[in-house]
Amino acid sequence: MLRQPKARAAVSNPKVRFDALETVAIDDGWSTREGEAAALADPPPDPRTTITLEPAKSIVAHNDSPDIGFDQSINPYRGCEHGCIYCYARPTHAYLGLSPGLDFETKIIARPNAAALLDAELRRPSYVCRHLAVGTNTDPYQPAENRLGIMRACLEVMAAFNQPVSITTKGHLVTRDIDILAPMAAKGLVGVGISITTLDRALAREMEPRASVPAKRLDAIKALAAAGIPVTVMVAPVIPVLTDHELERIMAAAKEAGATNAAYILLRLPHEVKDLFGEWLEARFPAKARHVLSLVRQNRDGKLNDASFGARMKGQGEFARLLSTRFTMAKKRLGFAGSAALVTDLFRPPPRPGDQLRLL
Repeated sequence: MLRQPKARAAVSNPKVRFDALETVAIDDGWSTREGEAAALADPPPDPRTTITLEPAKSIVAHNDSPDIGFDQSINPYRGCEHGCIYCYARPTHAYLGLSPGLDFETKIIARPNAAALLDAELRRPSYVCRHLAVGTNTDPYQPAENRLGIMRACLEVMAAFNQPVSITTKGHLVTRDIDILAPMAAKGLVGVGISITTLDRALAREMEPRASVPAKRLDAIKALAAAGIPVTVMVAPVIPVLTDHELERIMAAAKEAGATNAAYILLRLPHEVKDLFGEWLEARFPAKARHVLSLVRQNRDGKLNDASFGARMKGQGEFARLLSTRFTMAKKRLGFAGSAALVTDLFRPPPRPGDQLRLL
């Protein structure tokens, strides 16, 4: 039985899929101390978080996916201490030579020069203003942000340029930046998505051990909405058996708190995430594991993951169609108004010290 590290979601630290070599600890029978063999075969991981400051060479990432409503994004951090076991961003840690398992939750890469790079990018003569998405990979309001303030510095840049931005987060820390976000929202420059997977605090603790508890996320919606900032509740991901029955209750609670729009994503399990999620299920919910994974396969054409455009976000099959119908009916019944498009025609690079002023 794999042992769960305290306040972590991942049960193991699987090898990096790009590594050609793999080491495996085994007991050759020569262990002399009691418990030594077990320790070699299954060391009890309880890693502490380490944050590495790594200046980036560029900050704006581009994509051409038809499944998402943006084509450019920024990520102030790589890895995420929230540790959500289902996070589809986990496999990106392999590009750093780190494991998508415990390494993803404990070895955080911060980009201290993100704001300076963003300023330079927005000043490029060739830059065409389109909305920037933040938090689409790792959470910009994870615990490290409380100390480093990289996301806040990026927001200050975007506010100065009138650059429209959408933010997705599980962190109540987003309320710290209401002083920047509210004036931007008054100009139609910002929208915030608060991700709520479950209202069950105990379940959230197991799935998202270091993210803000569900009640705090509802508090964040309330505070943002009171400041005039449009908020979308992201019921993401919806997990068959574990959370799908909460869909309407989450939407209702978010609407009461002040959310103006709602969206959902069905559980995705790309690359190493499918094994990590399976390990977690066996460790935490062994009686439900087979049922959960069976329904995942029914939604993913018999596989645990389907990366096909048009299907990867919502799934396919009877369960997926029923979920879509439930969501549509709840959204209409609760009166979600939707979100207006963010404004792009206010974009102006602010003058720097020493710049020649424009005549017109």
